Amino acid sequence: MATFQYRALAASGAAVSGQIEAASRDDAIAAMRKSGMRPIEIAQPKPGATASRQRRGKTPSRLVTNVFAELGVLLQAGLPLDRALGIAVENITHPGLRLRLAEVLVAVREGKPLSAALAAHPDLFPSLAPAMTEAGEANGKLGEALTRLAQMLEQANEQRRQIASAMTYPAVLAVIALGVILLMLLFVVPQFEGLFASAPPGKLPAASLLVMGASQFVRAQGLLLLAALGSAGLAARAALARPSNRAWVDRAVLDVPKIGGLVRNIETVRFARSLGALIEGGVPLPSALALARRTVGNRHMNAGLGEVTDIVRQGGGLAAPLAERRVLPAMALSFIRTGEETSQLGPMLERLGTVLDREVKVQLERVIAVATPVVVVSLGVLVAAMVASILSAILGFNDLAVAQ
Repeated sequence: MATFQYRALAASGAAVSGQIEAASRDDAIAAMRKSGMRPIEIAQPKPGATASRQRRGKTPSRLVTNVFAELGVLLQAGLPLDRALGIAVENITHPGLRLRLAEVLVAVREGKPLSAALAAHPDLFPSLAPAMTEAGEANGKLGEALTRLAQMLEQANEQRRQIASAMTYPAVLAVIALGVILLMLLFVVPQFEGLFASAPPGKLPAASLLVMGASQFVRAQGLLLLAALGSAGLAARAALARPSNRAWVDRAVLDVPKIGGLVRNIETVRFARSLGALIEGGVPLPSALALARRTVGNRHMNAGLGEVTDIVRQGGGLAAPLAERRVLPAMALSFIRTGEETSQLGPMLERLGTVLDREVKVQLERVIAVATPVVVVSLGVLVAAMVASILSAILGFNDLAVAQ
């Protein structure tokens, strides 16, 4: 079997492009005509073309979210699935996403359900997308399912943007602080070394000697230090790649004051929203749990949720095993318990995600409120200490000159 790149006209008249596997070019053309397409151009891609496409970078998640939102609107408006997909392909400007969605369109026109066509691209579409789509196909409400999926993905994207925005300012301050310190050690302090070299032994303050020693070390061993830090970073990354080490670190993070609670709440928001959307979409609870736990990045919490999933598969409840493992905050347990008792688990989980999301915003604001002055004050103290050490040495020289 060979892979052929094609451009064609769909039955609706829309221009589509993608890839198709066939034994020969003639077989590829026959397969396309059988699916209702009129080939315009078909050829085997050049060697390395696929790898080049894979190196283009990841498709922005917001574009994928927009595709599901548009499909949901079009399907609820009464358009057939292939026509809605064709319109979505026409409206996409991102080349990579346009090509991949065209492949989904071809698969649908060949008779595959949309859920199976999406599952064939796990690197592009989130794991929840095929499950939500399959549930919508099963109950005949595909448009509603895709709209709910788009809302869930948009909420997840918004949370990521909030976290990234919250961490940007402290990170920039930290980089500036490091840059100022290196500037002092590499360029400012060396200007005074010639002056201090003639000082009698024991006359320079200890702080001045410490700063000059640090400056000399950074200039002499800077590259070696940088290489050592890089090697340590690679070693740490390799160590964290081992599941047991990563699980230990994730467990330790949850015990850090303030930070642990923030991480737990962030993970719970993702889990609650995903699970609530899946349940509301008609996915059975055991399957929904197995899918929703994939959104939880903390290994310790993920392992606990995996144990709960096994218990639910065996016919057990949800709230009791979650309470025993203490992987979710107390607020989440109360919402889940109420949802089970009232048979409103899906809506309660979605409400939990909204409430906890507000709590996460407040916690992030508190972290920034603490981290920003800490970084600023630390930078000021370090720079002031360096300047004071140099000034104290200069003043010491003046005292020696007056004494003489």
